Formats: sequence, structure tokens, C-alpha cells
Amino acid sequence: MQTGTIVDEQGKMDNFAVEPTMYVDAEGSRAGFTPYAEKLNGRLAMLGFLSMLLLEGLTGHGLVELFASL
Repeated sequence: MQTGTIVDEQGKMDNFAVEPTMYVDAEGSRAGFTPYAEKLNGRLAMLGFLSMLLLEGLTGHGLVELFASL
């Protein structure tokens, strides 16, 4: 445990508040082009593509045809 007391180069005792150790949480940032965001985007794109193929397979019509008939 740090006490917050040191002796400087002139032999005088210095009392100061002990500051906490600063650190950067590398995994905490989930904004921007992070590996987490890229994986999530890829997985959502795969789900969208798979659901489009399922819709076309079940109805027999393409996505454009379904939107045109509405």
C-alpha cells in the first residue's frame, strides 16, 4: 500500500495525495471500426441474406417482385 510520503532529492519530506493508476480499457470502446463492430455487422448481413433466400424459396418470388406487388 502506498503511503503518499516521499523524501525528495534535497532531503525534504513531501506529502501528497496518492493518485490512482490510470489505464485504458481496450475492450470498453464499441464505437467506430472495431473488431466487435465488424463481426456484428457481418453476422447481421449474413442473417439478412439468409432470410432473403428463405423468403424467395418459400414464396417463389424474388424480393423485388414482392415489393412491386404491394
